[in-house]
Amino acid sequence: MTEKTTHFGFQTVPEHEKAGRVRGVFGSVASKYDVMNDAMSMGIHRIWKDAMMDWLAPRAGQRLLDVAGGTGDIAFRFLKRAGSGHATVLDLTEPMLIEGRKRAEADQMADSLDWVVGDAMALPFADNSFDVYTISFGIRNVTRPQKALNEAFRVLKPGGRLMVLEFSQIPNDLMQKVYDLYSFHIIPRLGQAIAGDRDSYQYLVESIRQFPDQDTFLGMVRTAGFEQAKYRNLSMGIACLHSGWKL
Repeated sequence: MTEKTTHFGFQTVPEHEKAGRVRGVFGSVASKYDVMNDAMSMGIHRIWKDAMMDWLAPRAGQRLLDVAGGTGDIAFRFLKRAGSGHATVLDLTEPMLIEGRKRAEADQMADSLDWVVGDAMALPFADNSFDVYTISFGIRNVTRPQKALNEAFRVLKPGGRLMVLEFSQIPNDLMQKVYDLYSFHIIPRLGQAIAGDRDSYQYLVESIRQFPDQDTFLGMVRTAGFEQAKYRNLSMGIACLHSGWKL
């Protein structure tokens, strides 16, 4: 029987190897992850995450599951907007969660936060457990994104909301070429300079190019069972928000 393969950046690897490789990437860069996000996007990732919260409109008392939630960026924003509620941050890579726990917001919100090491494709939670499921810049690192979306549908309560923030494709060939030049020539160098790790950021750039475009991914959201599925491009499609409801 032929072993199933998947993408790891531009490499083809056996499916069973991908999670370990992704864990290696994020374990390597965990301590510099937030600094690198600011450097790579010139701070624009903060605007994208705020746009995500604007569309999500968190409400008091909601339970959030933030998958691939790493250093807690989305969970902290969600709890601040909601005013009260609970956030569970799940990540494959424990060093990312450790960095999240060190942040000042984690102390202020400790009673409203759980940090869980786990896999997006096999969530350790019961059906119908959460009001909101978010994943930001994480689903392209999952071995089988469709399986992660199916799991999101399972753990959301009826009436629950899915929100995915991910890098995407610019629907303008010239702008895409300019962006590719920046991505492939500048981002790995920033990774070397700031995090001492060129290879991990080379992988991150390649993984963006391997991810399905906006409409293809919208189809995957619908396949998982979500209704009223829509997307909004951010910064001309450099990033994209996908939303769906479990109705």
